[in-house]
Amino acid sequence: MPESIVLAIIGGSGLTALEGLEIIGEETIETPYGPPSAPLVRGRLHGRTVLFLPRHGRGHTIPPHRINYRANLWALREAGAPRIFAAAAVGGITPEAAPTRLVIPDQVIDYTWGRPSTFFEEDLDEVVHVDFTRPYDPELRQHLIEAAAALSLDVVRHGTYGATQGPRLESAAEIERLARDGCTIVGMTGMPEAALARELALPYVCCAVVANWAAGRGDSEAPITMAEIEQNLSRGLRNLRRLLAACIDRL
Repeated sequence: MPESIVLAIIGGSGLTALEGLEIIGEETIETPYGPPSAPLVRGRLHGRTVLFLPRHGRGHTIPPHRINYRANLWALREAGAPRIFAAAAVGGITPEAAPTRLVIPDQVIDYTWGRPSTFFEEDLDEVVHVDFTRPYDPELRQHLIEAAAALSLDVVRHGTYGATQGPRLESAAEIERLARDGCTIVGMTGMPEAALARELALPYVCCAVVANWAAGRGDSEAPITMAEIEQNLSRGLRNLRRLLAACIDRL
């Protein structure tokens, strides 16, 4: 009998492949919402069975507003995922969210629009509302925080993820607005992914790598470049992989 899956990993920018994953096989899952971003990869990571899905597709070709979030979450649930670790590349807004640092957010504000954002909209016996007071699973967050402490990783343990539409980066004025709203980091894929996981009763946690200062933060006169983002991502993802390994060991 195959070993149970302990975790599904959704890879974001910079994490379209999972280093160290011993691939067992791939699954192409049809969903009522169309195809997911890529076939699901089933494999062994640090001795445990996991699923991996690159959010933007294998070649990082799907922009944030065109990702089929419903198909991705549905496919992971159908494949037997018991919980989800979502990696994300973000911009840092507050001083502690500096480039290369890891942030484990505990709240989210959704600024996206026009994205299919619920499974509960057609052929309903009654209207369905899900509690979203705490968008990220507290138990999974605690696993990550304790794993980071054991590794002596300096992570930001709380924060609010501001989810914007993309694919363009934000203006300085927009970042000022997010800062006034209490956002710690800004990204383009945090919603509706987290809400859809909640609708499917899948425990979900986000670990964000700060790839750059958001517009107008840090050296506000310097443009944000892809070279800067890639350099910071490379450094931050090393720590994310260490944290992911330690988290898997604790599950």
